[in-house]
Amino acid sequence: MALSMTNSIIRVKEDFYPQNNGEISDSLTQNWTEQAIECYNIKCDCSQCSLSAGNYSFVCQMPKVIKLLVKLVGQPEESKA
Repeated sequence: MALSMTNSIIRVKEDFYPQNNGEISDSLTQNWTEQAIECYNIKCDCSQCSLSAGNYSFVCQMPKVIKLLVKLVGQPEESKA
C-alpha cells in the first residue's frame, strides 16, 4: 500500500487482486491478443509494458495468461510477434 499527501489529503493506493480464486478466464486463453503478444515479446517484463504507464491499480495476471496460451495454443505466429 502506498500513501501520498496532496493538499493535506491522504490518498491510499492499494493493489487490486481479482476475486477469481487465481483462475484465468477461458476467454483469455483461446487466442493471442495484441497485448498478450507484446507481453510475450518482452518476456513478461512489466517495466517495458505499455500498460505500466497507465498506473492501473490491478496486479497484472498476464504472465499466467502467457504460460497458458503457450501451453494451449502454442507460441504466437512470427507474423504477429
